[in-house]
Amino acid sequence: MSFFPANDPIAGDKFSCDALELMIVPRSVDLGAAEVRRALPHSTRRTVGPFVFFDHFGPAVFKSGNGLDVRPHPHIGLSTLTYLYDGEIIHRDTLGVQAAIHPGEVNWMTAGRGIVHSERTAPERRVDGEPLHGLQLWIAMPAKDEEIDPSFAHLDGEELPVVEGEGKKARVIAGRMFGAVSPLKTNSETICADISLDAGAAMPLDADYEERAIYVSSGEIDIAGDRFEMGRLLVFRPGDRITVTAVKPSRIAVVGGAPLDGPRYVWWNFVSSRRERIEQAKEDWKRGWFGKVPGDEIEFIPLPEKPQTIAP
Repeated sequence: MSFFPANDPIAGDKFSCDALELMIVPRSVDLGAAEVRRALPHSTRRTVGPFVFFDHFGPAVFKSGNGLDVRPHPHIGLSTLTYLYDGEIIHRDTLGVQAAIHPGEVNWMTAGRGIVHSERTAPERRVDGEPLHGLQLWIAMPAKDEEIDPSFAHLDGEELPVVEGEGKKARVIAGRMFGAVSPLKTNSETICADISLDAGAAMPLDADYEERAIYVSSGEIDIAGDRFEMGRLLVFRPGDRITVTAVKPSRIAVVGGAPLDGPRYVWWNFVSSRRERIEQAKEDWKRGWFGKVPGDEIEFIPLPEKPQTIAP
């Protein structure tokens, strides 16, 4: 999806769990029928591992005749990870890819030196109204890989390992968790998992990855006596093992990995370790040098005049 302007999310106060470094309450923007909550970046915490953006959209139901329409827009220097809880999105890009994503599946688009994509609801799914709920995350690429060729990968739900038992179900989207390893190939050490917990179920979160965070997509969880409701991003200090207990049926996302190999500039949909590269991308988009999206050639999102700028 394309960057939208929003104020910094709200950070939390001191909590009982010493491993908890920060709680972020996302600020939200209403994009028509769908509300989008942005948890990263934050003024005091720009990244968690390689993750530079964390968006939670929905749950929403589009009225009959309507749907998602994110017009073609460009990216550089990042990979986008789209994961759905409900609904369907049709992805198209300048590589000629057209891929539908459904709940439990992953779209992994690597922008590298530059790609354009659109995300829309298919015409046939607009007839009776369409639900939409999911996550879209932006992962900054290592500096050495920022100019690689763009690529796209789609993983069906059955391709992702699922670990179940004792009231929890974990789908490992990227990296390693609970002894299972995702087949998704990332450019840096990355963890991402979708975990559902029954009421009363407990889940350990080991310190295998240096940077870790939990986002509460639904329900309510307890950590060391503190309770956290839906729409909270909990960032943990390195090295501490914690236990998450579901107060009621809950769904959480675990994200993290190795820290980035340096600061990143973020301007609109562009991410780079070099400010001059951002300026080049802006000029390339204005001049139409990124190319067209086959099957979605007419519309596009113009270069904004003053998007929010995030600098190191």
